[in-house]
Amino acid sequence: MNYCQKIHYNIFQTSQTDFNSAVDELLACIPQNEVVLRLVFFGMPLSNSQYLERRLLIREKIRHRYQQMEPALTYVAQPPLGATLIMEVHSYVPEADDSIVFRHYEGTPYVLLENKEMRCLYAGGFQEDILMFGIRQQASGVFRCLGELLRKEGFPVNSIIRQWNYIERITDFDGSDQRYQMFNNARSEFYGPADWSNGYPAATGIGADLGGLVVDVDAVVFKQKDCFATPIDNKLQIAAHAYSEKVLEKAGTQKTTPKFERAKRLTSGNNNMIYISGTAAIRGEETLIGVGLERQLHITMENIAELIGDAKIKMLRVYLKDRSFYEEAKQLLDAYNLNIPISYMCTDVCREELLIEIEGIAMK
Repeated sequence: MNYCQKIHYNIFQTSQTDFNSAVDELLACIPQNEVVLRLVFFGMPLSNSQYLERRLLIREKIRHRYQQMEPALTYVAQPPLGATLIMEVHSYVPEADDSIVFRHYEGTPYVLLENKEMRCLYAGGFQEDILMFGIRQQASGVFRCLGELLRKEGFPVNSIIRQWNYIERITDFDGSDQRYQMFNNARSEFYGPADWSNGYPAATGIGADLGGLVVDVDAVVFKQKDCFATPIDNKLQIAAHAYSEKVLEKAGTQKTTPKFERAKRLTSGNNNMIYISGTAAIRGEETLIGVGLERQLHITMENIAELIGDAKIKMLRVYLKDRSFYEEAKQLLDAYNLNIPISYMCTDVCREELLIEIEGIAMK
C-alpha cells in the first residue's frame, strides 16, 4: 500500500456534559491498531481562561496516554453542533518501510513520517501564550515558530501542502483593521520569500469564539517522480490569491490576498488524496447573497464537486454561521448519501454574508 491508502480520517463526538469525562470517552474511541498523527478537539469553553485550562487538561491526558508517541494536538474553541465535544483523528497504518518519529518544538508536539515515497510533517497547535495580543502580533509569533520548526526539520516553507487557520472573531475589527485581513497580511509576509510556482497550500481561514490564533500544517517533501502535489483551480471561482481589492478588507495600509489554493492534490503512484480548502457559496469572487442556507449549501457542494472530479469524499467539516442552521444543514447533507464522518461547528465564516463553509478530504 502507498501513502494515500494508509492514512485515515475519523470523527468522534460525545454528549457528555462533564469535560473531563467527555475527553476520556473520545480518547477511548481512537483505533488501537493505527498510529495517531493528529488530534483536533472542537469544544466551547466559556472564557479564554477556561480555554487554557481545558487545553492543558487535554494535553496532559494525551501525554499520559501516548508517552513518547504524542501526536500533533489542537483545541479549537468552536461550539460543536449535535455534541458537546468533537474529536477529529488523523491516523496511519504503517508498514515496514515507514519511519515515524515523535518530537516537540518549544513544547508543541509534532510528527515526522518518512518512507521511500516522501517525508511528511504533521504539526499543529501553534499559538501564542498571551491571547490578548492583537491578531497581527499573534500571527508574527506563530509564523516565527512555524518557520523555525520547518527549518529545523528540513521542510521548505513551500512544502506546506495544507494549512488550517483558526482566528478568534475573524470578521471583527480592531480599530479600522479587520482581523482576517491582519492575518492575511502576516501570512503573505511569511510566504513572501518562498517560490510558490507549484501553487499555495490548500487552506481554511475560519472563525473561533476564543483562543486567539491557532495554526496547523501538513508539509510534504517528495522523494520519487511519481509522488507530487498539484494545485486545483475551480473554473467557477477566481483563485483566492487572485482576488481584486474590492472584496478585501483593509488592515493598516495593506490589502494582501488570502494565499491558498481551492484544493491541493497529493499524488502517490496511482492514488490521489485531495485536500479540499474551506469552500463556500462564492462564484467568481462574489458571494451569493440573500439566497438562504439551502442554496448556499448546494452551491458549496457544487464547488467541491468541481474540485474533486470523480474522487470520493472521505470526510467533511461543516462550519455554520448560526446554530439554528444545524438541523437544516444536516438534513440537506444527509440527502447526498455520503456515508462518511461529518462534523458540524458554529462559527463565523470569513465573510459576513456567508452562512456556511465546508472543507474536507477526498480520495481516488
